Amino acid sequence: MSYTNHLSMDYRRLVAKLMPSRKREAEVKKLGYKVHGHPFSTATRRVLAVLLEKGLLYEPITVDLKSGENKREAFLSLNPFGQVPVFEDENVKLFESRAITQYIAYLHSARGTQLLSLESDETLATLTMWMEIEAHQFDPFASRLTSEQVIKPLYGLETDHTVVKENEAGLEKVLDVYEKRLGESRFLACNTFSLVDLHHLPNLQYLLETPTKRLLENRPRVRMWVDEITGREAWKMACDQEKSWFGKQRKDDTTGKAFKMPCEQAKSWFGKQRK
Repeated sequence: MSYTNHLSMDYRRLVAKLMPSRKREAEVKKLGYKVHGHPFSTATRRVLAVLLEKGLLYEPITVDLKSGENKREAFLSLNPFGQVPVFEDENVKLFESRAITQYIAYLHSARGTQLLSLESDETLATLTMWMEIEAHQFDPFASRLTSEQVIKPLYGLETDHTVVKENEAGLEKVLDVYEKRLGESRFLACNTFSLVDLHHLPNLQYLLETPTKRLLENRPRVRMWVDEITGREAWKMACDQEKSWFGKQRKDDTTGKAFKMPCEQAKSWFGKQRK
């Protein structure tokens, strides 16, 4: 047996172990999950997007980042690194948003939007590669640009335009690779929306509210991709804190499909803040 076949088999075994029984699925529908985080946090929104794509119930638990609640002992007992979100599934407690999204996508692979592809070694490897590219090539530049242009002003801090310029130069090189890739595939990993595209959404949404938006608009295929993925109904709901966080949770869709309901325009950091 080849190494790649062995690797693929290991992934299939993992998925089989994670797949819930009917009893387990019923418990999830009844109890939902717990998400400790903040509705404006990029990492929290990444997790919300997966839950909403899968049509799953969850209990949002607000962590007050401005007051430093995430650095206090109660929260550090959940995540010793003091970062949101933390995800709870009964006895399973996870942090790191990308690990959480993969857990949910594997656990509910037969439900809602299909976010992972395990049909072959090649598709699995391609999906994994592009998730790594997002985390290690795109995110460092995009997160710094979001921090400088969106988050710092909220705390009354000045944007460092030198930092912005440096990180825009780095992001441009990544987007040039994306532009070429999107000429070969509708989405980054394959021709269907996947976790790879979803992982990009939080930073992309905030960058659309900044001058960095021009880097996305100047590349036709990137612009079309951004328009398509930010227009998904689950993502619009993830961005709407009244519906995804503070509002009453909607009943679960017993068909297993993602929520289908009208969504307001995504609220940004520049919108009116909830007191």
